[in-house]
Amino acid sequence: QVQLVESGGGLVQAGGSLRLSCAVSGSIFSMNTVGWYRQAPGKSRELVATITNSSITNYADSVKGRFTISRGSAKNTVYLQMSSLKPEDTAVYFCNAKRAVSPQYDFWGQGTQVTVSS
Repeated sequence: QVQLVESGGGLVQAGGSLRLSCAVSGSIFSMNTVGWYRQAPGKSRELVATITNSSITNYADSVKGRFTISRGSAKNTVYLQMSSLKPEDTAVYFCNAKRAVSPQYDFWGQGTQVTVSS
């Protein structure tokens, strides 16, 4: 079992910054990918950014140059630094951890609300 706990959401003005944290615990194993996804009201959940255990990153085009995903030194915390925030970034942000090889897993956190006011 893998547990993910997000923190760091809140209300911020357009142009501001926030840093989200995802604490990953449990039977993690190596060779996993941790990502941030978001879901705005009335919209489907979409990928924001992912990072592999070897720190290879991937970003949605809409956040490239503004958001940075990184792993903490202990590898069990993943951060999403969000800068130059826009009202369209408003959503519930979810942390996801998945492992494609055995033992496979795909777990989600509960989500944290990010609201960007104009």
